[in-house]
Amino acid sequence: MTIALDPSDTSPAVPAPADSSGEFWVQQPEPGAAGPSANEPEAQAAETAATEASADDEALAADDEPTGATVTEEPTATPVTDEPTDAAVTEELASDLDPVVVRDARDFGIYARTGGWAFALKVARSVRPGGQHAEGTAATKVSAKAFAELAGCSPERVMRYYKAWDMAADDGLVPQFEVLVPGEDVELPDADVWLSYYTSRNSASSVRGQAISAAAEAEGIRPTKALEVAENPTALRAAILADPGTAEAARGALLDRMKEDPALQTEMARAIARTDDLKKAVASEAKAADRIGYVRQIVENGQIRTPAGQTVEAPAELRAEAERHLSLLDELDDSEEAGEWAGEAYDTVKGLVAKAVEEDPELRVQERRTKFYNSLQKATKVFEELTLDEVMEEDIYEADMLQRLEALQEAIGTCISALRKASGDS
Repeated sequence: MTIALDPSDTSPAVPAPADSSGEFWVQQPEPGAAGPSANEPEAQAAETAATEASADDEALAADDEPTGATVTEEPTATPVTDEPTDAAVTEELASDLDPVVVRDARDFGIYARTGGWAFALKVARSVRPGGQHAEGTAATKVSAKAFAELAGCSPERVMRYYKAWDMAADDGLVPQFEVLVPGEDVELPDADVWLSYYTSRNSASSVRGQAISAAAEAEGIRPTKALEVAENPTALRAAILADPGTAEAARGALLDRMKEDPALQTEMARAIARTDDLKKAVASEAKAADRIGYVRQIVENGQIRTPAGQTVEAPAELRAEAERHLSLLDELDDSEEAGEWAGEAYDTVKGLVAKAVEEDPELRVQERRTKFYNSLQKATKVFEELTLDEVMEEDIYEADMLQRLEALQEAIGTCISALRKASGDS
């Protein structure tokens, strides 16, 4: 039997023409299926194809099929058992690509796995800060200034990487400088610990920067974040203006700082006093706080202060009502206005105080006596402040002054007569 092979034909097998004397086309193996590779000799490929065709022919004869019948069976691919490793696939892929692209991809992979440690290693194994004596391979190392010039960056940046490696070496995370050789690679830590050693800002070395870093660590955040905020006050202002959450954090921080910063307290008080809206807000909050304090001291101390200024034991009913109002005030969220609630509690408790005074005859008398003394003391103080010398020396006299004094004298005489009558004197 003659086998006709056409390498370019990949269509399914079809019946041979009538005059082909039993010849038929054999389907070529599909790409990726088991079969002869392009590198094998053509004779071997032809022999394999002939064997497969002979087997198909015998199967047709067994079923009494006429010559030239259509072949319907599809060629079966031989399972691949030897899978290439990831490394082998990577190397095979790399062999077909531009070496420059391959190098960039591998450098990127190193940085993705190790973060800044890949660059810190280059600094650590190549830089010897000026003035340090070195022998052997270390003698080929250069100063941070020379390395920076070659790298096209500042010596300060180079030294930040150098210091990061130095701190990590002290912690046993990386080798010491002395064992590092220019051009030699060593095992590097993971990228997630890099920022624990590297400080990207020069401000971190100043007294201010150290204070910010210490405060950041106390709050449980990375110093670099706090330093970044401190170096961008305009950005901080924008965030406070735009975001209520940021504004609340700033408010809390200012209040905490003012506890230990008298100068800041003075500046904030001055700023509030010069702003009318803030003055009104402060006065309103102060009034509410005083009223809440009035109710709270009744609950905590069990005493009331009468309108005349006396301090006496609070009745049980009054104290229970004060406790009820105080519990409502304490349950208010920080975002809720307490002024209205404080006013209601104050008015209620104050009314109960006045009622308690009126219902106790002895307390009522004492209250009125105290109130009278307070008024008399105020009037005496005001009258004593009048200076007759100014009246005699300067022409400030007006008839209305004399009329008012005469009316006052008459009121005082009436008051004296009433007191004498009350005391039983004739």
